[in-house]
Parts: sequence; structure tokens; C-alpha cells
Amino acid sequence: MAGSYDLGSESDDNFQYERQHIEPTYDAFICPLSKQIMKDPVTLENGQTFQREAIEKWFNECKENGRNLVCPLTLRELKTTDMNPSIALRNTIEEWNARNEAVQLDFTRKSLTPSSSETDALQALRFIQQLATKNVSNKHIIRNAELIPMIVDMLKNTSRKVRFRALETLRIVVEDDNDNKEIMAEGDKVRTIVKFLNHEQSKEREEAVSLLYELTKSESLCEKIGSVNGAILILVGMTSSNSENLLIVEKADKILENLEKNENNVRQMAENGRLQPLLTLLLDGSPEIKLSMASYLGELALSNDVKVFVARTVGSSLIDLIKTNDMQAREAALKALNQVSSCESSAKVLVDDGILSPLVQDLFAGPTRLPMRLKEVSATILANIVNSNSDFVSIPVGPDHETLVSEGIIHSLLQLISNTGPSIECKLLQVLVGLTNSPATAIAVAAAIKSLGATGSLVQFIEAPQKDLRMASIKLLQNLSTHMGQELADCLCGPSGQLSSLFKVIAEDIASTEEQAAAIAIVADVHEMDARLTRQMIDDGYFGIVVSRIKMIRQGETRRSRFVTPYLEGLARVLSRITFVLTDDPKFISFCRDHDLAGIFTELLQANGVDNVQMVSALALENLSQESKKLTILPEVPSPGFCGLVFPCLSNQPVMTGLCRVHGGTCTQRDTFCLIEGQALARLVALLDHTNDKIAEASLAALSTLLDDTVNIEEGVSVLCEIEGIKPILDVLLEKQSETLKRRAVWMVERLLRTEDIAYEVSSDPKVTTALVDAFRHGEYRTRQIAERALKHVDKIPNFSGIFPKMG
Repeated sequence: MAGSYDLGSESDDNFQYERQHIEPTYDAFICPLSKQIMKDPVTLENGQTFQREAIEKWFNECKENGRNLVCPLTLRELKTTDMNPSIALRNTIEEWNARNEAVQLDFTRKSLTPSSSETDALQALRFIQQLATKNVSNKHIIRNAELIPMIVDMLKNTSRKVRFRALETLRIVVEDDNDNKEIMAEGDKVRTIVKFLNHEQSKEREEAVSLLYELTKSESLCEKIGSVNGAILILVGMTSSNSENLLIVEKADKILENLEKNENNVRQMAENGRLQPLLTLLLDGSPEIKLSMASYLGELALSNDVKVFVARTVGSSLIDLIKTNDMQAREAALKALNQVSSCESSAKVLVDDGILSPLVQDLFAGPTRLPMRLKEVSATILANIVNSNSDFVSIPVGPDHETLVSEGIIHSLLQLISNTGPSIECKLLQVLVGLTNSPATAIAVAAAIKSLGATGSLVQFIEAPQKDLRMASIKLLQNLSTHMGQELADCLCGPSGQLSSLFKVIAEDIASTEEQAAAIAIVADVHEMDARLTRQMIDDGYFGIVVSRIKMIRQGETRRSRFVTPYLEGLARVLSRITFVLTDDPKFISFCRDHDLAGIFTELLQANGVDNVQMVSALALENLSQESKKLTILPEVPSPGFCGLVFPCLSNQPVMTGLCRVHGGTCTQRDTFCLIEGQALARLVALLDHTNDKIAEASLAALSTLLDDTVNIEEGVSVLCEIEGIKPILDVLLEKQSETLKRRAVWMVERLLRTEDIAYEVSSDPKVTTALVDAFRHGEYRTRQIAERALKHVDKIPNFSGIFPKMG
């Protein structure tokens, strides 16, 4: 074999055996031409005996060279080339060989023991190879001499040379001999050979692969090899290895092809990533085989890439099986499709193959058509399918071109949910979750739920003891909350509402979960001006839970998870609700003071990377700041007395200190929500150049409360100058493209330009004046009015312009 170890020459190997002849080699046994012992002696007309092949070659050479036909020994001319078999001599030679081989076999047996030397073992193995190749019939002699188990034992020898030659010998002995192959099936012989597949010596591994290839030509050996733990896994690994010898890879591939004769081996191959044999049987096998393969496919754990491959290869066949009346075949196909459909790309393939219509028909059919346990599998597949982002609006699934989002189909799903057990309810809710993940289909689903009046039924699942069922319902309600907020608020509020159940989830003392993030989002999506929900949350202590959860997250007291960001966003949005209805109830103001909401939202402005939290916090600070003028404690000015009233010049007004420059009274961040106190102003200014325009707009809106008509605008401008906020505000006017943001910026710039020093500086900046002119020319009506006034401040429009009426 190519690349074999240097194991010594054949003459060296045979030397010991040549000495074992019980009698010498007689001259009559030797062919005069070949000098080898004859196997088929023939006699010429002159009585000389030769090996048949040797004398025939001599005669052919005489003819080719144009010589007379002569005897090679006597050189006398022969009249004919006739040859007579020398049967007696052949029998004598065979008997002599048999006697000698018996001695040699005996010596071989003695040399194939653990105590034998390396040289003796190698010579014994070489003798067996020569015996097997000399005559095919000799292989039964080797078998009958029980040498095969002894050769297998040599595989455990400490010598690499002996192990290699033992593998080589076994391959020769079993070639074209089924009986010898069957002996290899006994005991742990195959297991011993399989161990060499992982051997560090590539030559031994290569020889072991060649031996296994020979063995796999026997069907019974295929079953035996497949039963060896890890054998198929190793072979599959070899076929996909980039570092393996090419010859080994090719042989390993052929072994696996032979092993495919056995169904259990096909299953193992599939389990270890070689799926094509299983898929081929699923496509082309008998009905029984198809059923078996589909059943096993449903049990396999597949990677996403493999799921796509399977869907493309046998997806249509599996879909055809679920259309049949054979319940076993349908069950196997459904379970296989359940596995394959759990990846977006493979689900899309199945949609293209037409899986939706039979799935929906099975779900809505009676129990005689499909038992409930299989309806659950169908519902699971459908839940997988609807997450594939396919165009469900246009794919017909029923009569009259109904689609998954048609009102009739949604109604049927809702009715099925109300008439089944928790496990299938969960899957059906997940179907609706998938359909509502897309805004386009969510609107249609929400409309169907409203028309059936099923909102209350869905909300009740929040109280389900089964975690998966509760989770599915919460995720569904989250997806629907922006489309049916009023209906949800009606179901959540009141003594019989499910708001308490929702907050049990929100307040669970565990790491931020997907369920918590979805639950808080439901509350956050109810319109912020719904004072009824806000009041109930105050009364029931839910805002306190929200505050504590925000603090825990910001202080790092909870374990981090990938859902902490949406959870924090929801908490911030819910907490901000109270700032939209501050004037509706004094208890709202009290809560904000007691829990220092202004301080919390100021701190949340630094939630970098969480845009929604920063935006909501800025909006909340705007709402709080708008109440500051009403909440500030104005100083009590003492009465000047009678003389002071009559003679004002005699009255000295006291100098008031410690008052808020903007609001004119005593302010604190906690009690009056004043932006000047604390760190809010600097953080809001810093957010003006945020890449998210919504954050910049919310920050600008909060800052604009310092320039409102109800406060001291001049002092508000002064405060902004002190924190270097003027340039960032001007930059918003110059750089931001959002129309809403520009309108807000024009309003603020006009207020700033009322201060002469700022107006003087800006008048020399052509960029600012150009931006104001652009707003004056192209803005909305009110924006144009404000821009005109701003341009008057910098003397770009004369005060007698009169283009617009004066504003109060």
C-alpha cells in the first residue's frame, strides 16, 4: 500500500518460514524456466516438465523472434507445442505445500501472541497476506485456523508497525470473502478497528478506513459498524474535514454511502449533520420508510442553515403528507414541519410551498379530522410561520380569498382560543402575536378583535397561572396597545380590572425579563392624558413601584439582561404619565414632590444610548417646569404703613434675597420642579446636538419654559447665557432639518434676541439671519410671524413693516 511503513523485505520476512519446511524443496518441483515451485506443471513431447505459464511464454517468444520451436533445456527442435498436464507431480507439489503450510500456520499461530517479538509478529502477518493472495481458496484455511481473531488482537500491540500490518492483513483477508467478513462482526472486533479512525498516525487511520470500507460491503457489518458508539460521527467528521488526507475523505464518504443501507445508520447520519440520505429516503422511500424518516426528522435538533436546506429539499413532500388521510403520516409530517419552520428563512420557504392553507384548514376542522394534540402542533407551526415577515395580507388561506388577517379568520382564531386548553391557547395567542408584530397587519387584527368585542377575553389571560400563556397574552396586548389603547384602559381600570395582575409581573423581583418589558409597555401605550388610569395607579401605589424599579436599574441593583433597555424605557414612559395631568388632582403634585420626580428625570437624561428614556425625561421635565411658576413660593412684602402710603419716599422697601430669578419666588428642584436648581439645564443643553431630532426637540421644549411669557424672560435668557446655552440653541436653528424642531428654535431665538447684547452679536452672523429669513419666507403662518419679529430685533426688517398684525 502506498506510503506503508518500512516493514522489511519479503525475503527477510520469509526466511524464518523457509526454514520451517519439513522436507527440502525437490528439484523436480522447480520450473527450469521460472526457477519457482510449479503450481500447474505440464510435460512436452520430449518428456521435459515446466510451469505452464513459463513454457507458454517461451513458445510465444520463439514465434515472435522467428526462431525454430525448440525445448529450452535440450535446445532440440520440437514438432508440436502440445502440453500434457502432469497431474501426479501437481498433486505431489500440492501435498508438499500443504505439509509445509501446516507447519508455517502452526508457527504463525505461535507468533501472533502478546509475548511474541515484533519481528515474529511481522513475519507471521506477512505470511498470512501471501497465503491469502496466492489463492482465494486459502482464505478459508486462514478462517478455519482461527487466525482472524489473533490478527485482531495484534491491533492492540504496542508496535506501530505491527498494528499497521495487522490492519493491512485484515483488509486482504476479508476482501471478496463474506465468511471472513462475518467473523469480523463477532465480539468487539469492529469497535477495535473504529478506534483507529481517531488515531494520530495518519497511515494507520488510512488503513483502518480502507478496512472498514471492505467490511461495509456486507450488510450485516453495516449494522454492526453503525452500532459502534461514535463511529458514524467520526466518519461524518472526516468527510467534512479540510485538514484530512484526500484519500481518507473519499474512502470515508464511500463507507457512509454503504452504511446508508441500514435505516438506523441513516438516522445517526442525520443526527450528526449528514441529512441527505434521510431526505432521499423521505422523498423516494416506501410509504413506511417515508413515515419513519419524517418521524425521526421531527425529533432532530437542526441548525438554522440546515432547516432552510431541509425546507427546500422536502418541504413540499411534508406538506403533501399533512394533506393525506393517513393520521400517522400527518402526525410525523406535522412534527417534522414544526422543527423546520422555527427559522424565519425556512418558514418563508414553506410559505412559498403552500403550507398556510392546509394548516388553517386543520386548525378549524373538527376533532375527527385532526385530534387536539395535533392541532396544537399545527398551531405551533403557524406561530412559527407568522414570524417570517411574509406578505400575509395577500396570501389566501381559505374560501373567498380570505387571508390570515381577514376578519373571519381572526374571529375563528379567537373562538378557537376560547374553546381550547391552555397549551393550544398559548400557541394560538402566539399566532396573533406574530401577526401583530407588523404594524400593517396589527391594524387589521385590532379591528377584528374590536368588532368581536374580544378585548376583555384577551386581557383576562394576564391572570393565567401558566407562564407561557401569560407571556403570549402580554406580548399580544403590547402589540395591540397603540391601536386600541382606550379599550385596554377600560379593561385595566376599575375594581375588576387586570391592572393589578399586570403590575405583579412588572414588579417581579428578578432580572428584567421580556415579559416585564412587554407588560410595562402596555401601560405606557395607554394615552398619557387618560387621568383615570393615572389616578388608579396613584391610589394603588403602582407609581411607587415604577420609581423603585427605575432606581434599582440605575443603581445596578438588578441583574442585567437584554430586556433591561425596553423595560427601563417603559418605566420612564409610565412615570412620565403623571406629569401630563398635574393640574387634575393635587395628589399628583404631592407624589412628584415626595418622590423627587424632577431629580429622577434629570438623572435619566444621562441614560446614554437609550434614546427613548432621554426623550421622555426631557418631555417630563418640560411638563414639570411649566408648573414651577404656579408652585414657587412668592415672598410676603410687608405693608408700608400709613406714612408710607401717603409719602412713598419715606418708605424703604426690603431687599429680598434667595429668590428664583426666573420664577420670582422660592424654588427648589424637588418642590417646585425648577430647572435652574440641580443639573437639569446643563444636561438639556448638552442634548441639543443629539443625532436624534426627537431628543433635541424635547430638550429644546424643556428649555423653552425658561422663556415663557409667565416667567421673567430676561432672567431666563441670562441663565441660558451663564450655562453657555445660547450657541447650542442657535445651532439647532442652523443645523436641524426637522420642521417642528426649526419652529421651536425660531420661537426661542426670537426670545433670545429681545436681549440687546445677543441681538447685536447675532446681527453680524449671516448664517443666523439667513436661517431666520428662510423661516420667514417658507415657514408656517405662526413661524413666519415669530421670524419677522426676530428679524426686527436684528434690524433686518423695519419696525413699520406691518406685514403681520401685532401679536399679544
